Amino acid sequence: MSHLSSQSVLPDTVAAPEFDRATLLPGILHLGFGAFHRAHQAVYTQRALNLDPEAWGIIAVNLRSASPIRELEAQDGLYTVITRGPDGDSAEVIGVTEDWLCAASDLSALLDHLADPAIRIVTLTVTEKAYGVDPASGGLDPAHPSIAADLANPATPSGAVGLLVAGLARRRAERVAPFTVLTCDNLPSNGRVLHRLVTEFAAIADPELSDWIATEVSFPCTMVDRIVPAATEDTRARAAALLGVEDALAIETEPFIQWIIEDEFPQGRPAWDKVGAVMVADVEPYEKMKLRMLNGTHTLIAHLGILNGLEHVRDVMAVPALAAQARAHMQAARATLDPVAGIDLDRYADDLMARFANPAIAHRNIQIAMDTSQKLPQRILLPAADALAAAQDIAPFARVVGAWIAALRLRGQADDPRRAELLTAAQADDPAAAILALPGLFPAALAGNALWRDAVGAAFSQFSTSKRSA
Repeated sequence: MSHLSSQSVLPDTVAAPEFDRATLLPGILHLGFGAFHRAHQAVYTQRALNLDPEAWGIIAVNLRSASPIRELEAQDGLYTVITRGPDGDSAEVIGVTEDWLCAASDLSALLDHLADPAIRIVTLTVTEKAYGVDPASGGLDPAHPSIAADLANPATPSGAVGLLVAGLARRRAERVAPFTVLTCDNLPSNGRVLHRLVTEFAAIADPELSDWIATEVSFPCTMVDRIVPAATEDTRARAAALLGVEDALAIETEPFIQWIIEDEFPQGRPAWDKVGAVMVADVEPYEKMKLRMLNGTHTLIAHLGILNGLEHVRDVMAVPALAAQARAHMQAARATLDPVAGIDLDRYADDLMARFANPAIAHRNIQIAMDTSQKLPQRILLPAADALAAAQDIAPFARVVGAWIAALRLRGQADDPRRAELLTAAQADDPAAAILALPGLFPAALAGNALWRDAVGAAFSQFSTSKRSA
């Protein structure tokens, strides 16, 4: 069977770009060519260009691995997004990627693109741990590996923050209007956080550059939502069956897709609002809703799955007692939220439960559990602190932390930047106390509170002594 390419003749049932790819010009550079970007921002951008084919092609950049870039090149910049839902599978071939490169092997070309006036937006999906946030201050962590490396070698950056500063420095020196920086990761107040990181990084070597970035560069906040499991051989087999050609980059996802964006784009933007994105003045209420109700519950489900030997989210949701725990956590998270304009939170909770239970989506619990130490603050600890301050029930949030500690101790699994110290603490005589004492993980409002410590200890004990965690 041949591979997907610009010469492929696709079935009429497969959606494809409706614009002339040969005339597509770049306007966006994206850092982090992973599955989520391919199933989310690129999908929105292609659909916007189908309506209004302006110069908003994407230059896809992977920071470390060249493998997906080589696969993209072999397929002429094309790949398939398979949407799986109760009504069956559908395929959409995405062709909005105009160029591609790996930063680790082609840094010079990347820096040239960042300085190019044609690039008016830089989008990012690099995961929370890659930004170099100091969990204690919320600002730049100079000891973070990529931050430290880029501060020492600013002319040859390898991390997201260093690359942004290098690109903006060139644009300022060459009197080119700055690009808009649009992060699409699950950091709370992600645009404001990245704005702070970039200006603090720049200030270390060049305070005038930092001041210019602070006043001239737009960093809109966003909220993104779509479940995108890691691709498998089954994914690629489905793509071949739907397309009649093989696709090494095929991914699968759920029907639901959401993008809330602060509308601050001095250099313009694609017509994302015409294809479902919601442009708002303040993303924070939507972001908090999603982080606490969806992402926080996902973290609980993932660790319930690990403790019970269940591979996928759908498997956990198929066990009534475990699904009830997910619902209870979601209700506790909802109680920490203010009303969200245009959203019925009870209906949102029902929709989330249905999405998690979707039998067609094979979202692995171990994938969701990656980097938990980086995800807990915004998903679990901030709402727990709010619940504590409001005299609400903190047990559901302590239950997530207890399940995480039990999984660390009983399974010894931790794909996490703090892996070594987490696993050591998990083997202490009192694992809950040892992990609660780790520096820079738990906010003072929780770490110093006896009610919280007792609740986490009780939850850990329950999970570590029961044969099953139902």
